[in-house]
Amino acid sequence: MMSPEFGLVCISASKTVRFKTITRKRLLQFELAEQERLLRELYAENLRRLSIAVEFCCDRNIRLYRLSSGLFPFADDPMGAAILDEFAEGMSLVGDKAKRLGIRLVLHPDQFVVLNSDRPEVIDNSIKILKMHAHIFDLLGLPQSPWALMNVHGGKGDRVDRLIDAIGNLPDNIRLRLTLENDEYTYGAEQMISICQAAKIPQLFDAHHHVIHEKVESYEHESVTAMFEASRSTWEVPEWQVVHISNGAESFLDQRHSDYITIMPSCYRQAPWIEIEAKQKELAIQKLQQEWLHSDLSVLPPVAVEQPSEPEVESVTPSTQDNQPSELIEAPISV
Repeated sequence: MMSPEFGLVCISASKTVRFKTITRKRLLQFELAEQERLLRELYAENLRRLSIAVEFCCDRNIRLYRLSSGLFPFADDPMGAAILDEFAEGMSLVGDKAKRLGIRLVLHPDQFVVLNSDRPEVIDNSIKILKMHAHIFDLLGLPQSPWALMNVHGGKGDRVDRLIDAIGNLPDNIRLRLTLENDEYTYGAEQMISICQAAKIPQLFDAHHHVIHEKVESYEHESVTAMFEASRSTWEVPEWQVVHISNGAESFLDQRHSDYITIMPSCYRQAPWIEIEAKQKELAIQKLQQEWLHSDLSVLPPVAVEQPSEPEVESVTPSTQDNQPSELIEAPISV
């Protein structure tokens, strides 16, 4: 069997992979024409930076990259959507580059996506957000399949039938890419796998969420392997299965992410694709590549000198170094 491939989440520990953003409050301070100019420049710059992110992953033998959900702010509004369509050619070129370099692109929409809310307006907004992300993937030329997955959580508890019905009614370019992830408190892996079987979509297994939900003190607990294998059965193409891993920052069951991954489930050696949710990003991946990938270790030595942690950005705001887009420089995309 092939060795697992690792995935980088959104940004790098270095300042190489970072993205611009703007808040709604700031954007609305300007006249309409200036709003359009700011978004046009922001989209151009972030598309250029996405191209850099693809190259960054390729150079480090990282074969999966999770796009930031805030890559193109306000692209779910008519003005932003129209501006984004102006970049169709550039988007296609970046998508082609990712394919040529063998980089799998995936996405985790933000926490505002709740498909089974009691409030219809929340469901409508969730579908609006998912349509935006699906359109971005379509512009990138990504397949309408779980290869280019868009991963969400189960949302509101005790609303299983509503969740399954909502998934079934989604447009194909969303539904055919959708995966559901088990979480720490509401939907455990066993229930989520059952939901995914009923909805006919893949389940994305998160081992750390599972141990917190089940209150077990080891990744070697038999339920971790059982749920990992059951999750794989929901993938029509098992070789496309994606899993997540994180370690607790202060204790094993700590929900907060650590800087590095030093404990890995043994069963993850059979995982085709592993997204690494650690604050030190590519440095955490490098440690796994060097110390875990070709060894028989499940527990790795700690890092002697911790590097300063960058704020972790996974699903909401794509910027950790730029607060305002007013100094953006439009640059051609190198492909």
